[in-house]
Amino acid sequence: MAAFRDEVGDVGTVCVRGGGTRWMVGAVPGDPADVRQVSAPVGIESIEPAEMTVVVGAGTTVADLASSLAEHGQEVALDGPVGATVGGALMVGRNPLRRGRLGEIADVLLQADCVGADGQAFTAGGPTVKNVTGFDLCRLLVGSLGTLALVGRVILRTRPVPEAAAWMVGQAPTGVVMDALYRPATVLWDGVQTTVRIEGSGADVADEIRCLEVLGLTAADEPVLPTGWDRWSGTLPDGGVRVLGAGVVHQPGPVGAPEVSVGVRSLGDRMRDAFDPSRRLNPGRDPYLMPA
Repeated sequence: MAAFRDEVGDVGTVCVRGGGTRWMVGAVPGDPADVRQVSAPVGIESIEPAEMTVVVGAGTTVADLASSLAEHGQEVALDGPVGATVGGALMVGRNPLRRGRLGEIADVLLQADCVGADGQAFTAGGPTVKNVTGFDLCRLLVGSLGTLALVGRVILRTRPVPEAAAWMVGQAPTGVVMDALYRPATVLWDGVQTTVRIEGSGADVADEIRCLEVLGLTAADEPVLPTGWDRWSGTLPDGGVRVLGAGVVHQPGPVGAPEVSVGVRSLGDRMRDAFDPSRRLNPGRDPYLMPA
């Protein structure tokens, strides 16, 4: 972290570049090209299976973290394209597809070691939930696109890998499917078919498979979703897939910028003024230009 802090410094515009897999998310047209790019620390410092936490450099890829956690029978609620980094996934802030079982990405980040706009290192949060009192800065950092602070090292909450899992698909109404299951990991609807992922103990998954088979669902492969996504607006686009319980629609092609109320925008600007009044951190990035 000391080397990362020194690299960030306290002068000039600067940003952290991870895998670059979602580099244009939240980018303002005319993004300045002279912003200095730095890299976050890479590597897994420690995994505490009993405490269900992992300490990892923000520059570590999500895939490498997942591989290491799998050796301990655990996982973390981070998604991202191939090459995506832990810090990038947190700063983009998109919830995992299996949100129903893994939870919200905002709940994953327990502690973040950061460098602020003044070039000083600081720590947000704590290694356990009980250590976090007062204003929860970690939740502000998630989805901020690095506009409040540059994150170098994090402590994340992990979850046990489910003993068994299955994808099922059929034309039963989504409401009927959800009523028949206990906490499905994912329920998808494309306007015709319902696709569901169930997870848990082997016996529970077997029981739920039999229940879904009665409703006409059959085993399926993991679906390939369209790349564009937006908040549910009430109309499912052609080729779109709705994620029930998440308010998100995956759809083919680009999506428009979300509508942000004046009050929310004002609050966000005040927060950024407090953390980075000179706008030296990730200039040309606006978290409100991406679907929330």
